Amino acid sequence: MKFVHIADVHLDIPFKTISDRAGLGTKRRLEQREALKDVITFIKENNIDYLFISGDLYEQEYIRESSIKFLNELFKEIPNTKIYIAPGNHDPYIKNSYYMTFDWNNNVKIFTDSVQKVENDDVNIYGFGFNNFEMNENQIQDIHINDRSKINILVTHGDINDSIYNPMKLDVLKSKGFDYIALGHIHKRDDFDNIVYPGSLISLGFDELGKHGMIVGEIIDKKVYKQFIPIDKREFIVKNIDVSNIESEEELIEIINEVEDNNNLYEICFEGYRKFNINIDMNLLKDNIIKLKDNTKVKIDFKENDYTLKGLYIKKLNEKKDNNLIDDKTYDDLLEIGMRTFEKN
Repeated sequence: MKFVHIADVHLDIPFKTISDRAGLGTKRRLEQREALKDVITFIKENNIDYLFISGDLYEQEYIRESSIKFLNELFKEIPNTKIYIAPGNHDPYIKNSYYMTFDWNNNVKIFTDSVQKVENDDVNIYGFGFNNFEMNENQIQDIHINDRSKINILVTHGDINDSIYNPMKLDVLKSKGFDYIALGHIHKRDDFDNIVYPGSLISLGFDELGKHGMIVGEIIDKKVYKQFIPIDKREFIVKNIDVSNIESEEELIEIINEVEDNNNLYEICFEGYRKFNINIDMNLLKDNIIKLKDNTKVKIDFKENDYTLKGLYIKKLNEKKDNNLIDDKTYDDLLEIGMRTFEKN
């Protein structure tokens, strides 16, 4: 049997981090839809038997009915593919959710918070999901596979660490004997002997670096063959710039705008010792520069006139450090706070 495994689409999420940059929030939501279309196209072209969606398919707070209809129309395009959805903490199976109120296509199975088993000719699919935005307990311990001659798969959303989001123990999951466990919730791709997080379908921000997409697998004679296929056409990239030898804000802006003019989105992190106050107008930067982070320290001439406020401040800090009244980290932190204050005044 052949399958595709995706998770954490978060359809209709507002993309607050990038929404103020040239309409990128709207563009990114359109790219979510394109990514889903690409998944469906792949399924059609490769005769995929099963699609597993392991939670957080959409954002309960923001999802629109038009987006649900869009999803369902996509599902209608693959009538011979069985689709299994385990609701997550962002799209729980609750009274006003579209999981409960919408008339989904007949190839779609949505799990509730109780473990269910669906028997097919070639595979038994077990699954359960969230019935609220948190879930402190689950029924993993109560799952017992009764036919190990068949392929057995578990579809759910949760955390293999202690948390309030369906916490599960990795050793317990392994002990159950599933041939494949399709998880969601962690946006970084990870694989623990066929216990798999595919990661978010497209990156949602600068805490989700690298390529994003889907897991494509085939199980033959109880052996799992799988690969990751990128779907997201962009990457979020963090680029560091050392400002120590940069003399002015204009020079820094020129260097920032030399970043690759590609489809990727960038967070620029400044580091080193600055010689000037950094307060850059984002309108002066290319549209793919989304975020600036200042991790610099001010470059200070320690021989400054002791009779200026800045000089007296530095002198007092030096005295405290010399007398072991503050450690190096506290000294650096207080020096930075003081210098930033002087820069503003």
